Amino acid sequence: MSYRALLLAAAVLTPFAADAQTRVTLKAATAGSSYYLMTVQLAEMLRTATEGRITATVEESQGSVQNVREAPRRPGPFVFTSPPSLIRDAAAGRAPFTDGLAYDQIRALWTMPPVTMHWVVRADVGVATFQDLVGKSFVAGGRGTFTERSTRELFRRLGLEGRVNSPEVELGAAISALRNRQIDGFASGSSHPAANLQELAVGTAIRLLSLDATLLAGLQEADPTVASVVIPANTYQGVTTDTTTVAIPVGAYGTRTLDDATAYDLTRTFWTRQADMARANPWWNAVAPQQIVSLGIKLHPGALRYYTEAGIAVPDALK
Repeated sequence: MSYRALLLAAAVLTPFAADAQTRVTLKAATAGSSYYLMTVQLAEMLRTATEGRITATVEESQGSVQNVREAPRRPGPFVFTSPPSLIRDAAAGRAPFTDGLAYDQIRALWTMPPVTMHWVVRADVGVATFQDLVGKSFVAGGRGTFTERSTRELFRRLGLEGRVNSPEVELGAAISALRNRQIDGFASGSSHPAANLQELAVGTAIRLLSLDATLLAGLQEADPTVASVVIPANTYQGVTTDTTTVAIPVGAYGTRTLDDATAYDLTRTFWTRQADMARANPWWNAVAPQQIVSLGIKLHPGALRYYTEAGIAVPDALK
């Protein structure tokens, strides 16, 4: 399914069929981002796979922190995406989840394609390394997101704090701002290849900033859950060298207000239709049932039933 087709689908997935038996809310990321488009595809798959028995509305989000904070407040079938590290922080009541909400009721469902960091600059601004960002305008990422935290950690380690201009631009508007020369670059956390960045690169010459061994080790020290990833040359038009970056696992979660039968149906349908989704969008090839060990919190009982029936090994910590 193409980038534009997914955006068009987003416009038609919100209304619910009158005879729908189960209505699910799916919350992921900003409109136009890879994770938003994934969620649109997931919603369409649920509708067609169940012949309308499950219908889904897709909600835009400003990031995973917002998703996690909303979860305890949302009744019924509410499914959202987040890195497992945030889920663990919320369950432990660590900042920014110190508001006393019932985060311990969050339960895991399945894995999503990992968040891959992209540090993007226009090719004509003379930026080849992170140090070259001094005096440039660069959007660090959505507030409170893994993207912003990773970028701020890099700036801290390189002594760039206060030396890079950080304009007040919403992450969803960063691509247009870069294309219109209002900013020099931005950070984006998405699966790769990211459809919106592929589209950007067609009309605007871009460069991806690459991590050296020291920076890579520093990010892994700050967050042990991140892994080294190489974005191959020519993934994006004009980017003709490999780019070393980091990625973090992502999961789909619900809460105990999601009933067991619906959690089972959602999890079973996701995995049985994963290959079909991957044929349309290759980012789904990055997930496998065995990756549930990374989800960081107990499985929802309905999801656990599916994995047990499917013969997938589940660690005791997730039961």
